[in-house]
Amino acid sequence: MLRYLLIGLGILIVIPVAWFAWWLLSPLVMTNEVNEDFPLATRAVVPANMTMTEVEDAMAAAANLERPVDEAMPDSSGSAGSQTQPQAGLSGQFRDADSFHKGSGSATVYDLGSEGGHILRLEDFRVTNGPDLRVLLVNAPNPESHSDLDDAGYIELGKLKGNVGSQNYDIPANVSLADVQSVVIYCNPFRVVFSVATLETSTG
Repeated sequence: MLRYLLIGLGILIVIPVAWFAWWLLSPLVMTNEVNEDFPLATRAVVPANMTMTEVEDAMAAAANLERPVDEAMPDSSGSAGSQTQPQAGLSGQFRDADSFHKGSGSATVYDLGSEGGHILRLEDFRVTNGPDLRVLLVNAPNPESHSDLDDAGYIELGKLKGNVGSQNYDIPANVSLADVQSVVIYCNPFRVVFSVATLETSTG
């Protein structure tokens, strides 16, 4: 009888010890593959009337849409009406904000002359589409979040006309270009930076 009791106690001791050893050592010999999509709304500010899932769904739906635009460079005229070439001032290349929000192409600020003011031109441009994207001139070289934009200060030039293609945006005359350091493509409702082009003085 004592023998069977000792065997039973041994089993009760061995089972949890063996389970613990397996739990501890099994990751060394087993592969557990996981492939999750990047969370689209990882940096989003969720509106009060939406859930995170609804934000993810809205951004995913917009990302699957293409809105191409192909605008020509506007002509510039001097005071005597003669045609002059726009002069490039600041320029930069768009880059990805993260592994989902991607951007490429160039951003250039052009001087159209005393009569024409300044424009921002995007060329060979492509960005992940999203809900209500806006074009911002920002007083910081590499803003990554909504708080970065608020801290630095920015001017909104309007809604992004298309997520693909060349396009022009008028720059208001009261904007100090000496303060502008980057162009940002920004999702307005969810406050997410999609792409940034750091601007430097153009040499071309």
